[in-house]
Amino acid sequence: MRQKESPVDDPRGRLTKDGIRLYEPGDFAGMHAAGRLAAEILDEVAALVEPGVTTEALDDFIRNRVETAGARSATIGYRGYQHASCISVNHVVCHGIPGPKVLKDGDILNIDVTVIVDGWYGDTSRMYVAGQLSRKAERLIQVTHDALMLGIEAVRPGNTFGDIGFAIQSYVEAQRMSVVRDFCGHGLGRVFHAPPNVLHYGRAGTGPRLEEGMFFTIEPMVNLGRPETKVLADDWTAVTRDKSLSAQFEHSVGVTADGCEIFTPSPAGRFHPTK
Repeated sequence: MRQKESPVDDPRGRLTKDGIRLYEPGDFAGMHAAGRLAAEILDEVAALVEPGVTTEALDDFIRNRVETAGARSATIGYRGYQHASCISVNHVVCHGIPGPKVLKDGDILNIDVTVIVDGWYGDTSRMYVAGQLSRKAERLIQVTHDALMLGIEAVRPGNTFGDIGFAIQSYVEAQRMSVVRDFCGHGLGRVFHAPPNVLHYGRAGTGPRLEEGMFFTIEPMVNLGRPETKVLADDWTAVTRDKSLSAQFEHSVGVTADGCEIFTPSPAGRFHPTK
């Protein structure tokens, strides 16, 4: 989500002083159901990712799979967007539009899917590889995956959103890579985007405190080069300004009494493309 985007909140339930929705314990089941479907679809599309395939064909599979499940795609019709996924290849940071682009050997890509199941939003993305993976791309993917998991480890009541960002940023920069600042994670639940903005950089101990019942995404975008991005003329596709490779992983999580639950784990254990 772009940091300047104005989120729309769910009108029901309790809010913190920072305007963040607190959901009830019974709401976790709905988020798990939505997250599982999104993760299952990303598991299944993996078999189709190979050189010679178009990103449009991958999106067609995802669209059909959502419909077959009796769910809805959150992205079709969202602000005029007409696809069931965002597919971001190589130096595309996020919001890549599926189309006739043919994948080449060595391409890396992020596929981002959000589904609506019984009113709950399941939002997740992960990396894929077409053909042979280069050493530098492999390292970028590993660092990005590990940065996400370190951010998730910081999720527990009493910690702050700054703790999440600090865990991600300090790790990534120690690996001589950069964290994108222009896009962030977001609250979700019965809406697609809601407070808070979940920054993937920051200072420990700053920002709103985490409380049981918060639902949000953590979705760091990591570049091999500099962090700056630009949005292309289609008003969706964000790319690295220096054309360096970029990677992203995303989970939706909920804060529990003593930590957090991940709503979008891979049922097949395929969240990491090379493990």
